[in-house]
Amino acid sequence: MREHRVRTTSNASRETRAPQEEAGCRGERFWSLLPRLATVTGPARPWSALVAQPFLDWLDLPYGLSWLDDGCGDGSFTQALVLHQRPASVVGVDPSPSQLSFARQRVATASVRFMEGDAQALPLPDVSVDAAVMALVLFFVPDPPQGVRELVRVVKSGGTIAAYQWDLAGGGFPLQPILDAVHAAGYRSQQPPSAWTAALQASEDLWRCAGLVEVQTRQFEVCRTFNGFDDYWRTAYGSPRLRELFATLSPSDLQRLSERARGQIGGAAEGPLVMKARANAVKGRKR
Repeated sequence: MREHRVRTTSNASRETRAPQEEAGCRGERFWSLLPRLATVTGPARPWSALVAQPFLDWLDLPYGLSWLDDGCGDGSFTQALVLHQRPASVVGVDPSPSQLSFARQRVATASVRFMEGDAQALPLPDVSVDAAVMALVLFFVPDPPQGVRELVRVVKSGGTIAAYQWDLAGGGFPLQPILDAVHAAGYRSQQPPSAWTAALQASEDLWRCAGLVEVQTRQFEVCRTFNGFDDYWRTAYGSPRLRELFATLSPSDLQRLSERARGQIGGAAEGPLVMKARANAVKGRKR
């Protein structure tokens, strides 16, 4: 699989400075390491790695800050953060001990302090980090306003709070064609509990209601080239919502579902297949 271009759109009327559309030396260093990231993060993770670099460029923050990766999971974004930002310190918080165990095994995260904890009650003291991020996390938080308030609590005055999520309502989920085939076949897949937060306006409202200023939103479109439909289909097993469904299906039902998805996409079993995904991002500053 080959990762390639990124396209962004933003609420330009709210921009206070131009984001780094050209990644420069920082981005070049990240992209040179992306093949290694893809190797160690599993079949579904390169999608999130593709968004991480332009997202961090857009934040436009200096090296040497203290960071919180809230909902760090297996450390995929944490690793990108360390490589891209050269932080003074990083704390990764997640409720899953097994995910944290995996995150600790990553070479790039050796200096990261990982902690088990809840996004709605972070195990950090007040005003303890310069920047806090949620990467593909907020739509899983049962009480999103409380989750954002916790980010505000732990970030220092003048610090940055940001998040990005797949554009679920707009069909931007990387495996959306497969989800469409699932629904067309009469199956149900579980939505994240707070899927509504993925909309740009909803996330902007959350940030403003939390008292953040200089709030901006941006949409990132990323593309990924697969060797063919079968290559793309295999990545569905990296999605918990699809993996759980697939486990309940017979081999024949799974085969029919695969053929339905292939028909919708029009991808041959072999040969290049370019798929797109979109992520919605928000950032703001604490007074």
